[in-house]
Amino acid sequence: MSDRDPLAQDFVRFAVDCGVLRFGEFKTKAGRMSPYFFNAGLFDDGAKLGRLAEFYAQRLLASGIEFDMVFGPAYKGIPLGAAVAIELARRGRNVPFAYNRKEAKDHGEGGTLVGAPLKGRVLVIDDVMSAGTAARESIAIIQAAGATPHAVCIALDRQEKATENGQDVPYSALQYVRNQLGLQVCAIAKLGDLMQYLESRNGSGTDADHQRVLAYRQRYGVEEGDA
Repeated sequence: MSDRDPLAQDFVRFAVDCGVLRFGEFKTKAGRMSPYFFNAGLFDDGAKLGRLAEFYAQRLLASGIEFDMVFGPAYKGIPLGAAVAIELARRGRNVPFAYNRKEAKDHGEGGTLVGAPLKGRVLVIDDVMSAGTAARESIAIIQAAGATPHAVCIALDRQEKATENGQDVPYSALQYVRNQLGLQVCAIAKLGDLMQYLESRNGSGTDADHQRVLAYRQRYGVEEGDA
């Protein structure tokens, strides 16, 4: 068992308490039946969103990742990125923030980008990463603006195999973004942290949710040391 990460454990507990992290049977984008589901859209009031931003900021500042501005991809990344930018400023790290629209605006300032001009090393804030598709879209937007896509920070790393053309591949979406696209990556918590939470919740490791998540990880998980 790897060392326990106090910040990750606090985050998993917070997500469960908010109903954001749920256990049961859920179909993923890849068509798998997952024993757990993480829906960041349920951080749905000011207190929850503010606490979530604290977790992001703590993880980012401890990671040592350098960046010049924050980008929130539409749609979930917009409030996440804004909240994180506010929290970083509160902690003395004030950086510009921008986000994109899904549809170009043909009046007013026009275009698909809103906020500060994209420049320098850009940090992308999102909730989870299942296929890396959203990350590739963000990278394209950032590069088209002449800036450098530098890093991605997400709330939960599912540490499971990605799919390509309906087939499992031996790496996760986060690994793909790091190793193939060349971005630095960090996550507030990982599947391994969720496993530790379930073990400590029950104490004996026989919790039904724990057993289902363990079986899912054994089938779809990526190697811990590579994630």
